[in-house]
Amino acid sequence: MSSSHQISAIRQQLDHIDHDLTKQLIARFQSIQSILHAKQGLDWPARDHGREAQILQGIQALAEQENVDPSPIVRLFKTIMQESVKLQKKARGHAPSPQTLPPSLSEALEKKSYKLASRLNHIEDSLVSVNEVVIGGDHRTVIAGPCAVESEGQIMECAAQAKQQGAHILRGGCFKPRSSPYSFQGMGVEGLKLLENAGKEYGLPVVTEVMAIDQVEVVAKHSDLLQVGARNMQNFDLLRALGKAGKPVVLKRGLMATIDEWLSSAEYVMAHGNRDVILCERGIRSFDQSTRNTLDISAVPVVKERSHLPVIVDPSHAAGKWQYILDLSRASFAVGAHGIMIEIHPKPEEALSDGPQSLKFDRFEALMLAVSPWL
Repeated sequence: MSSSHQISAIRQQLDHIDHDLTKQLIARFQSIQSILHAKQGLDWPARDHGREAQILQGIQALAEQENVDPSPIVRLFKTIMQESVKLQKKARGHAPSPQTLPPSLSEALEKKSYKLASRLNHIEDSLVSVNEVVIGGDHRTVIAGPCAVESEGQIMECAAQAKQQGAHILRGGCFKPRSSPYSFQGMGVEGLKLLENAGKEYGLPVVTEVMAIDQVEVVAKHSDLLQVGARNMQNFDLLRALGKAGKPVVLKRGLMATIDEWLSSAEYVMAHGNRDVILCERGIRSFDQSTRNTLDISAVPVVKERSHLPVIVDPSHAAGKWQYILDLSRASFAVGAHGIMIEIHPKPEEALSDGPQSLKFDRFEALMLAVSPWL
């Protein structure tokens, strides 16, 4: 058989497959309609994240059994599931966000020092746009990358993996605030340029930490988001400068900061002209030594009640141990976080910074599959 006849025969097979697949999809959406009718009168949510995770895991296992790359099939089914949820929400006539706050909450917020960050004066969720990535509202975002940029090869590997697994933003530390003056302090501007190039190569916005006022200009030039570390949450001069930087700010919670103190720090940035602030819970210091910090998971719904700003979670710094990060990531999305920030590394055992909390690439792939129902 000639090549042209062979191609024609394969295309005919594809036509039959597409026809059968379309019929199966129609049957699936009809089943969704039946589920919707059965849910009427029951206070059941439109999504069942646990069931979605089970379905995706089964699909991945079946593809691997057939020696087929599961990634495109999993992405396809995620889209199908998202459309099914949209169908249910549309049929239910999903109610918009409330236009008024409970009197007790309004009264409490009236007394707070943060006005711009308060939901009292901005009831709807704020959205922060970074290139084509939107953070906040109904959007869920994954930020991934190494704790520190160590070399061109390392950051390129991490960027490739972040892109392949569906992360939205690339992270990487260039100026590192370390507890010990003898620890690796980062590559500085050289690392910043490597991070920028990796982001451009793989079409990912990049975020990195800025530690001092004299770094703001150069970091803003080479990155898409500027991160304030936990130790600088109340560096008010730095916060003022970031209010004028013209780039979105990721504001991490201080090690022993209250939620009101955290929101007041966001107010400093906003009051000086920058309304694009993303809050990041990264664990607080406690008496327990089981983990590096204690992840205050309750901070997410509390912040969402008090403020309209997006709130994400950094389970890597909270746990300090890679073994706990997958479960903490699921928990973060389950309580309503708008995103997570994850540390990955091609060889965590050789990492110059925070190796024990960095995920190997295969573990990061497993995490992305586990949280995929929320994305």
